[in-house]
Amino acid sequence: MSKSPQAERLFINGPAGRLEAILELPSGQGPVGNAVVCHPHPQHGGTMHNKVAHTLARAFVRMGFAALRFNFRGTEKSDGGYDEGNGELDDALAAIDWMRARDPELPIWVAGFSFGAAIAVKAAVATRVDGLISVAPAISRFASGLDSQPARPWLIVQGDQDELVDIDETIDWVNGLDPGPELLIIPGGEHFFHGRLVELREAVTEFVGRSQA
Repeated sequence: MSKSPQAERLFINGPAGRLEAILELPSGQGPVGNAVVCHPHPQHGGTMHNKVAHTLARAFVRMGFAALRFNFRGTEKSDGGYDEGNGELDDALAAIDWMRARDPELPIWVAGFSFGAAIAVKAAVATRVDGLISVAPAISRFASGLDSQPARPWLIVQGDQDELVDIDETIDWVNGLDPGPELLIIPGGEHFFHGRLVELREAVTEFVGRSQA
């Protein structure tokens, strides 16, 4: 899709107040699905403008989805304050509910990067979604001990040179799940996917397209 998406800055109602957000719509057509994208750790500079979060949103928009990025509570113009991942899960669920209410008939996916990937996993357990993308998920710190695993198409993408999320830890966690997600390891990729964002985008596009077929 060569045309730039339509982007709207807005606020949605969250459990701790307003959440700052950007809604991107595919150009020249109605959306075929909805996606919510969760950003990396807000106390380490993570916002909805993060390049990986932006890449995830654009991957969905290129496939005809409407994509919502939002700032967790206490980040930039969002109300509230950091809540150790607990309140941030509530924020993600509020964003999913907001997107679902726009068009309840469309499939809805949730995606996230690092801290946001762990929150996305927990959100996909807590509510019905149609698919899940987890990029370099900080599982051990923010989503360990899940009562169940998301029972829908699920892709994890991580570089084998990730300096913040140990790849062996991710592999061990995935191996303990049944049936478990699809795991794509990018050789030479590090945490922020410098120089590898197109590769990440194409991997997400291929997986979502295959899952939607």
